[in-house]
Amino acid sequence: MATSTRRKRKTPSSTTDRATLYALAVVAGDIVAGPHVRNACRRHLDDLEHGAKRGLRYDEAIAAHVIAFFETKLCLSEGQFEGQPLKLEPSQAFIIGSIFGWQRETRRYGWRRRFRRAYIEQGKGNGKSPIAGGIGLYGMTADKEAGAEIYAAGATKTQAGILFRDAVKMVDKSPELDKRIRRSGGPGREYNLAVLRTNSNFQPISRETKKTGSGPRPHFALCDEVHEHPDRGIMEMLERGFKFRTQPLLFMITNSGSDRKSVAWEEHEHAVKVAAGNHDAKDEDAAYLGKPIDDSTFSYVCALDPGDDPLEDPSCWIKANPLLGVTIDDEYLAGVVKQAKDMPGKLNGILRLHFCVWTDAETAWMSRAALEPCLADFDDADHVDAKAWIGLDLSRNRDITALACVVKTGEVEVEAERDGEKQIVLKPTFDAWIEAWTPGDTVAARALVDKQPYQEWIDARHLHAPKGASIRFDHVAQALAEYTHDFDVQAVAYDRYAFKASFEPECAKLGIAVEFVEHPQGGTKKGKPTEAMKAVAEMEGREPEGLWMPGSVRLLEDAILERRIRLKTNPVLISAMMSAVTDEDKWGNHWLAKERAVNKIDAAVALAMAIGAASSMAASDASAASPWDDPNFNMAGAA
Repeated sequence: MATSTRRKRKTPSSTTDRATLYALAVVAGDIVAGPHVRNACRRHLDDLEHGAKRGLRYDEAIAAHVIAFFETKLCLSEGQFEGQPLKLEPSQAFIIGSIFGWQRETRRYGWRRRFRRAYIEQGKGNGKSPIAGGIGLYGMTADKEAGAEIYAAGATKTQAGILFRDAVKMVDKSPELDKRIRRSGGPGREYNLAVLRTNSNFQPISRETKKTGSGPRPHFALCDEVHEHPDRGIMEMLERGFKFRTQPLLFMITNSGSDRKSVAWEEHEHAVKVAAGNHDAKDEDAAYLGKPIDDSTFSYVCALDPGDDPLEDPSCWIKANPLLGVTIDDEYLAGVVKQAKDMPGKLNGILRLHFCVWTDAETAWMSRAALEPCLADFDDADHVDAKAWIGLDLSRNRDITALACVVKTGEVEVEAERDGEKQIVLKPTFDAWIEAWTPGDTVAARALVDKQPYQEWIDARHLHAPKGASIRFDHVAQALAEYTHDFDVQAVAYDRYAFKASFEPECAKLGIAVEFVEHPQGGTKKGKPTEAMKAVAEMEGREPEGLWMPGSVRLLEDAILERRIRLKTNPVLISAMMSAVTDEDKWGNHWLAKERAVNKIDAAVALAMAIGAASSMAASDASAASPWDDPNFNMAGAA
């Protein structure tokens, strides 16, 4: 762990203040923390010693009062913590105690809260949302602010509603708050909490609101998942309203991101410098200088030290996960580390979400270690007449056109994380295989450019190469016609490229009668749900969704990692899987990127499309079973 020279300071050895005790333990090395949290703790202790010179003081009684509110008034509402009091862990007590205990002296109003802004960056699952919801409830009910306006702000209405619903659930679990707070909207559809006696309210707000010019006057603004905010719009609108308050608070919580031109990265960099008291502090060099940079910003940025390797050294995990062993356990993180090793395409997302690493480097999508256990030699003729789903990736003149076929073979029990608890769920198993075509007249030239043994694949019948300088879609249509004859084809997932103009007419000539379902490629467009998708979604109690590549890629990844899919060995598919890289958006959605792949990945794309169609349109055997299929069922017994 990186260290820095420590100045001698007077330590409040007799204190019972939990924020200060945490800071002392971190600086002493008794609690393992990352470089920026260590700096935040040094800052706290330095300010206890020297802050009075800048008009600052720390009020332990106020800090204790707010901590007591959390621990005596609030209860948790989900998973293994259902109904339990919200007992603050040491890191949480440091955050709450620091934000509310530190004060600044003002000429007009006397002592007021020092921190108007707080930036919290931690790994996923470390209790950020309950803390934010609790701060909102405290601001509305116990901060002695008349007409307090509390906002849960998100990049979208859905995101803003997540944090707000956490607060609503805490009210539901607290008899005392339940008596004082009035809800607007029915159960599960609340859109406002209010304390009528003080004319205070708490509601979700999203970036769309900035267009209305409604001019909120926030007492507290709680911004969730800052790394997902496309700009400063919502935060700037809320901060402009602070001028009407004497001690407002912008409370920002987030995971790490990848966009270094984003508002989250800007806030991250500022928070790192603030904690270090060093205008030049960076992630890789966070030397603590202790110079006051921004006395109004509280910083708690979890991060690894330079040289830490979370894939090999579990001892560093706690630096990004201060609640390790409480809300998130070693076994779970070991599982995601294994995923990162098996599936390089998941590596960056796992580093960001679980280990507070800002990433931007490309990685391969699939490792051989993940793929090889799923490769098998089987005869697809064994599945004749079975229900099948097809993914079709039509190509340009010099590329590969690929058809992937997926057959559901059964279901298997898999351990999954749901609402903070491990549960056993049923998931489908599949057999899958591909066919591929390439223009025969240009094979030799392209083999030299692409450095692929195309002729060997053709000779071994892994790749079709009909004569011509471009893809012969009539050959592909003929193959599809044979599939509709041999299998019960439920749907063919396709991308729009070349489909309407070139491929659909060939299918019409052959009289192919099958449902074609649009499956856009890339990460921005989503197809429309079919009636079959709607029926399955209703059966499984979820909203129906159309096909899109990030969802299909995730389903394929899960099937491979959980060994729920057999892939018929084909070097065209293996090359595609091993060559693929991914693009990713700021929300962590990722998809296969043809433009940046070293080799042709059309077969992998087609396979993902087929898996997406099968998973969206094939109901669980358990949920799809009819009571009339049970020979022992009768209405009298059911009654």
